Amino acid sequence: MDGDIQPDSKPPPEDDHAFFGQPRGLLTLSGLEVWERFSFLGMQAILVLYFADSVAHDGLGMSPGTAASVSAAYGTLVYLVSVAGGWLADRILGSYRAVLWGGILIACGHYAMAVPTAAMTWVGLGLISAGTGLLKPNVATMVGKLYRTDDERRDAGFALYYMAINIGAFAGPLITGWLGDHQGWHWGFSAAAVGMTFGLVQYVAGRRHLAGRKHSAEFALAPDALRRAVRMIIVGAVAVAVVATFLALAGWLTIGRFVDVLTVLSVIAPVVYFAVMFRSPRVTAEERGRLRPYVVLFLASTVFNFILFQAYSTMILLASTNAETTIFGFHFPASWYASALGAFEVGLAPLVAAVWVRMGPRQPHASNKIAIGVVLGGLSFLLMVLPTSGHSGDDYLMSVWWIVGSYLLLGLGDILLETSGMSATTKLAPAAFSSQTMSLWFLSLALANGIQAQTVKYYDHVSKPAYFGVNGAIAVAAGLVVIAAAPWLRRTMHPVH
Repeated sequence: MDGDIQPDSKPPPEDDHAFFGQPRGLLTLSGLEVWERFSFLGMQAILVLYFADSVAHDGLGMSPGTAASVSAAYGTLVYLVSVAGGWLADRILGSYRAVLWGGILIACGHYAMAVPTAAMTWVGLGLISAGTGLLKPNVATMVGKLYRTDDERRDAGFALYYMAINIGAFAGPLITGWLGDHQGWHWGFSAAAVGMTFGLVQYVAGRRHLAGRKHSAEFALAPDALRRAVRMIIVGAVAVAVVATFLALAGWLTIGRFVDVLTVLSVIAPVVYFAVMFRSPRVTAEERGRLRPYVVLFLASTVFNFILFQAYSTMILLASTNAETTIFGFHFPASWYASALGAFEVGLAPLVAAVWVRMGPRQPHASNKIAIGVVLGGLSFLLMVLPTSGHSGDDYLMSVWWIVGSYLLLGLGDILLETSGMSATTKLAPAAFSSQTMSLWFLSLALANGIQAQTVKYYDHVSKPAYFGVNGAIAVAAGLVVIAAAPWLRRTMHPVH
């Protein structure tokens, strides 16, 4: 997919190298993601602890395994909705407005979660899911539009983008975790709301630096089709709400069954979506050929993110019960461990970007970067086998450095996989499905969460060494398979290098 855009929506020419040799628009989009990740991951760092805390302490009183499963199901819903977000951007709203409205919904969701009632928690999570589905796929697509396809700054730009958003991933859990631990969970959710509001303000203020900031969608529906689509969306949303309410009142739609439904949808959605794209008459034979290796990248992303997302569920639960929360005499909330992941990604991303720029055309192929990321993710879990083994009971405390070391491996793997994966996606995307192909990448995150929602149920029932060891070994094996497929991937992924 070419990064060129229509002349009337180009940023000023002087913007092209204004941000550390990158386009100035990268700063605006990165700034938005700093605050979006601050709010999203700040909230997620305490969400599983809020679910698992007793009702007497303002929690929801779930068992650890159930809390992790529901938290994963929320992640599944967030990324499933991204399909609709990509379609709305391509056909109705345009990327700029999709991101704007997504951010507004996210902010409203966090403000709802600040209200200390269980009902408002579920309302808030629903709004955040809808908003993130609009925002996430389209921000990444807008970053891709800042570059031409053959621009060698592209991967480095995505690495800087990823470093910037992880500033939010680092700061969010620090603020929300401290407030949740000292003032109450809903105070932590309030901080997430304020953060997203800041992100929206700077996004609107910097809009002139963005590429493709048109008022209409790039592949807009005809007026009659648009009216039909809007009617169908409204009727569909009302119908789903009515049916869900009826089933819940009848006692059929329990939390457990809702989790199971989301897992099934997370499997079906990418299968259907790939089938539609492969068969679409708007996709050329050349573009169809580039989608085949993308299936491999999709599965690699699923495996890695299955591990990554547990940094905010099972790893946080493990830290809250079996890890020290004192370092150099300073006590900290267990949720602060999640900040270590963001800190490592902030520190390592510019180093990775510098290495890619220095290597230029000699840098590893995108598929190898992704494969190495998957292997590192698996090793991060295998590392946890050591401190959790050899204990007669479950009342031990491991050193801080075990979890920090695991997050170091996971953070480096995340940088390698996500930056290369998102960059490759914007290159491999068929022109008629630009934002939607980015949504397909996020469907790999939905599938990862959907699988996790079922797997984490065993966290309460098997030993910790077995849980982390088996999951880690599967991820390492998957990464090695992608490395073995590198020659075919290199041949079929042109122009990705």
